[in-house]
Amino acid sequence: YMGSELFLKPVFTCIAGAAQIMSAAKTLPAPLSDLKIQYTKIFINNEWHNSASGKKFPVHNPATGEKMCEVEEGDKEDVDKAVKAARKAFEFGSSWRTADASERGRLLNKLADLIERDCLLLATMESLNGGKIFSNAYLMDLGGCITTLRYFAGWADKIQGRTIPMDGNYFSFTRHEPVGVCGQIIPWNFPLVMFIWKIAPALCCGITVVVKPA
Repeated sequence: YMGSELFLKPVFTCIAGAAQIMSAAKTLPAPLSDLKIQYTKIFINNEWHNSASGKKFPVHNPATGEKMCEVEEGDKEDVDKAVKAARKAFEFGSSWRTADASERGRLLNKLADLIERDCLLLATMESLNGGKIFSNAYLMDLGGCITTLRYFAGWADKIQGRTIPMDGNYFSFTRHEPVGVCGQIIPWNFPLVMFIWKIAPALCCGITVVVKPA
């Protein structure tokens, strides 16, 4: 999939779009100076959870070594809980499984709207967490997130099957269906935009997702 046109097109689109923004932008907003990190728990089934073990680990700014916060340390029990929730959400008759394709597109567009609204906050966090310059985080990473979400939101109701003419008394057709729960691991260098690159096509197709940061 990573080498397919469906994946590569939004990647190149977001890079080209960000490059245009960079050349056109005369000024950038300043990163937040009083960043307060609120969400440090494990997110499962639309709820925040403490880790089953009660363990936490520190997150540091790699550019300065400064400790930013502590986050919950997930283990096997937490992963199992997330997988069970994702499987339940994928069951026949669930609200996610019965949602129209256009509804999945609407939800992806809504997520893009929310990222756009909180772009400054997220870019500041991404800059500090990755040890990268703010302009890259703001223009490339966040711009890529929004572009990718809107791209796959548009795809949600355009995934179609085919009928294939066959000799003899046969009826041949293809039908694309979601495969189930998808486990995804995101890297350390572009965590937010790679998170979006992974979940957007999956959610677009009706798949449920369990994500593990590197």
